[in-house]
Amino acid sequence: MEPPDARAGARRAPRLLVLALLLGAHPGAQAEVHLSVPSLVEVMKGEPVALNCTPLGAHDHFVLEWFLADRSGVRHRLASAELQGSELQGTVHDSRGRSPPYQLDARGRLVLTEAQVGDERNYVCVVKAGAAGSAEATTRLHMFAKPEATEVSPNKGILSVVDDFAQEIATCNSRNGNPAPQITWYRNGQRLEVPMEVNSAGYMTSRTVREASGLQSLTSTLYLRLHKADRDASFHCSVRYHLPAGQHGHLDSPAFRLTLHYPTEHVHFWVDSPSTTEGWVREGDSVQLFCRGDGSPNPEYTFFRLQDKQEDVLKTNLEGNLTLEGVQRGQSGTYGCRVEDYDAAEDAELSKTLELRVAYLDPLELSTREELSLPLGNSTAVNCSVQGLPTPALRWTKDSIPLGNGPTLSLSSITFDSAGTYICEASMPTVPLLSRAQSFKLLVQGPPELRAEETQPRSEGSWREGDEVRLVCSARGYPEPKLSWSQLGGSPAEPAPGGQGWVSSSLTLKVTSALSRDGVSCEASNPHGNALHVFHFGSVAPQTSQAGVAVMAVAVSVGLLLLVVAAFYCMRRKGRPGCCRQGEKGAPPPGEPELSHSGSERPEQTGLLTGGASGGARHGSGGFGDEC
Repeated sequence: MEPPDARAGARRAPRLLVLALLLGAHPGAQAEVHLSVPSLVEVMKGEPVALNCTPLGAHDHFVLEWFLADRSGVRHRLASAELQGSELQGTVHDSRGRSPPYQLDARGRLVLTEAQVGDERNYVCVVKAGAAGSAEATTRLHMFAKPEATEVSPNKGILSVVDDFAQEIATCNSRNGNPAPQITWYRNGQRLEVPMEVNSAGYMTSRTVREASGLQSLTSTLYLRLHKADRDASFHCSVRYHLPAGQHGHLDSPAFRLTLHYPTEHVHFWVDSPSTTEGWVREGDSVQLFCRGDGSPNPEYTFFRLQDKQEDVLKTNLEGNLTLEGVQRGQSGTYGCRVEDYDAAEDAELSKTLELRVAYLDPLELSTREELSLPLGNSTAVNCSVQGLPTPALRWTKDSIPLGNGPTLSLSSITFDSAGTYICEASMPTVPLLSRAQSFKLLVQGPPELRAEETQPRSEGSWREGDEVRLVCSARGYPEPKLSWSQLGGSPAEPAPGGQGWVSSSLTLKVTSALSRDGVSCEASNPHGNALHVFHFGSVAPQTSQAGVAVMAVAVSVGLLLLVVAAFYCMRRKGRPGCCRQGEKGAPPPGEPELSHSGSERPEQTGLLTGGASGGARHGSGGFGDEC
């Protein structure tokens, strides 16, 4: 097996050319053998490595041997190779219990397939070239091992900042590396420059252990004198280990914090409530009082209320909060918090007080009832009174339109437009969530006020017979007026769009000449009076298309009637040969008297009206003898 030359070569130190000059056995004879052997080869644990030993120059025959030199200088032959012709024939003699065993490649290199800690030795290469002499050179194999993940064990106790000596902070461990790594300590990302000598400010200790595997482990313990500023400090240790070719690597531990004990120096006391604004809280809310000291661990907190300069203790706990459920106006006053820290300095201020101000707003009261009824044109004033703290602000509105600020609303010369709902609103700018409102409804009594709407003509500004029109009457007043029409079909009165007390009714009908003459009236009435409006349509033109149809219908009817009369006449005379034949004049039948033309009735009229059993009309000279 022949490992890659590139990997082994990348980890080798600069080569040293070892020249061995050996004198021959015969006096006066001298020969030289030169070897190319690296003095140092570096490799990572577990990776393959090949140790090179190359004779320089041309030699017909030589023998190459590899030896392992122990610490006492004794050499143990591992392998050998002999040049026969152009090839080296190699043999491994003794692997010294190594697994996997040593190998010798075709170039005479000693191959270690997996570098181990025990391989870190001196290897000697000896070349014997017969009469040319012999030479030897030594290679040192240096094995590197990356240590395991860095572990840190912080002090889990409570460390006091009051102590004036360095306390144990944490222990950092780096295991199974080669060569032994270095440990550095950091606080808030800044390297700590602490000596190895014991002192009161801070120091560290280190201990290196060689494990049974031959790898090395390092333990470092940090000691510091702590201060209050270290309560939020972040600590960690970093391991720096060696790599081939002068490189280095780093393995950082997880960061950790310390639990410190330090006395209270300052106390903060405040009110926390959703309605808190400028120190006010709403009556009925749950109010929380918070107290915090800057000591550690948390001290005991005592809450109290000052009444007549006496402390009324309310609660004692370690959480530092007090809840007042459904706070009332009578709970306004001075509240205090005291931190019970016996390690604090004598001049430390451990007590704080604050003023709790409870804002309240009572229901509003109006000087009138919920409904106020006044005659049209009258004037009035309505007062709105309120009790609250801080002093509330009052304003009046109607239909969301501001009318003015202050407790009094003045209304003069009221009209129907004045009717509606008036609202008095009380609010507190310093407590925005606290407000109340009260309202009253103004009813304006008076006779109805009427307004009318009608559909305009569809063309040329005039109505035609049969056009459809929609009439609308709206009225307002109090009591609510009733609407009636002079024609049937009016809709029931309903509130009109836009409000303002208007009610409306509509009537849909067809325009006729009679309506044009008489008009259509709408009347609104209530107990205070009535109002009337008459809709006029002016002149109404007849419908042209309908008149033509009527004339045609009359003409057709008259034509049909004439046709029926002619047919009847022909039927009466169907027994005569010449009846209904044009251009023939027959003599009267025998026995028929001849009628005179000078009579008072025309023959055809006589025939039609007498119509007896003896026959119909008789023809005389100049009669209807040739007509049907």
